[in-house]
Amino acid sequence: MYFENFPKFAYDFDINGERKVLIVSDITRNVRFRKEILSNVTLYDEYDIKEGETPEIVAEKLYGNSQYHWIIMLVNGRYDYVKDFPLTYTALTQYITDKYGIGNALNAHHYENSMGYTVNSTDPDAQPVSNTAYEELLNESKRRIKVISSQLLDKIVQQFSDVL
Repeated sequence: MYFENFPKFAYDFDINGERKVLIVSDITRNVRFRKEILSNVTLYDEYDIKEGETPEIVAEKLYGNSQYHWIIMLVNGRYDYVKDFPLTYTALTQYITDKYGIGNALNAHHYENSMGYTVNSTDPDAQPVSNTAYEELLNESKRRIKVISSQLLDKIVQQFSDVL
């Protein structure tokens, strides 16, 4: 649905020596929400993504249509499913293993003092923060998102179409 309203054009492909002309969407368009819409807190609510929820699931729950996932992504400035949205526990565990290596999940990522500031390991108040604790905290920080009120959905979709 996100790309269906984008302008179309003919593109000449060379596929294994065979030329084909296909009609494609111009995905080079860069569409964003206006800053004044996002800064007006009365226009959106906050939502905490639950374990395993994707933008499609959230859009289905809130708007009754999973194809409005692009609104969830645009309003939050999140474009990468892996880096911008919380991972499931299983995916996060695998990510930590892949990133830090087998057996290094509990190694110190950095040190913090009792005030929560990052400090050198030699600081007398330094407490280690493990790789796992650090990545879990980052993952949890991705749970809260902004969602546009369903009453404004038609207006947002219309404005999006007008921009294109």
